[in-house]
Amino acid sequence: MCRPLLLCVLLLSACREGTEDYARARERMVEEQIEARGIKDSLVLAAMRKVPRHLFVPERYRSEAYADHPLPIGYGQTISQPYIVAYMTEALRLKGGEKVLEIGTGSGYQAAVLAEIADSVFTIEIIPELAESARERLRRLGYKNIFVLCGDGYRGWPEHAPFDAIIVTAAPDHIPGPLVEQLKVGGRMVIPVGSVYQELFLVVKTERGVEKRPLLPVRFVPMTGEAQRR
Repeated sequence: MCRPLLLCVLLLSACREGTEDYARARERMVEEQIEARGIKDSLVLAAMRKVPRHLFVPERYRSEAYADHPLPIGYGQTISQPYIVAYMTEALRLKGGEKVLEIGTGSGYQAAVLAEIADSVFTIEIIPELAESARERLRRLGYKNIFVLCGDGYRGWPEHAPFDAIIVTAAPDHIPGPLVEQLKVGGRMVIPVGSVYQELFLVVKTERGVEKRPLLPVRFVPMTGEAQRR
């Protein structure tokens, strides 16, 4: 075999082995970090098994992509711990066919997990560089049902409201009124609230009003922009 052809064969083999290694790590992540902690929704588990988390983190952190902790993605932002992504997604109780709003695109990982279940995902990122890189990453991965907007997510995306579900991945110190307004009756929102101490809340919009229930203590980056001026 000539040397260039041999080199190509070796590179293809290494690439295939690397892909298989990530797939095994992803399966362990789901079994040990997510199922073992009580996540049962089959749609959520399937999405977590499918989305290649290692492609949503900077290359220098790819060896840690499936580890049980958040990772930096630049600009002072992070990609959430896998369990938290699964927990928040399960709390929305998606069944397929929903229109979902996400505030805080980051690298696009949470949006990709949502898009494996929902009909469409509208996601807003305030940092231009992250919005553009997420848009391009999601395009390369073939997600045609995710729509990325660069802007301040405090006021949501009224042009596409109302939403069946809303997920917020940055913490304001209060629940933004515009997001509640853009939630359908019967819709669910999951949002971290607080500054030094944060609590993850489930907000359900009913015919009688809004019900709020604390879920668990969390630690997210703060929501910037208008949220900080309120």
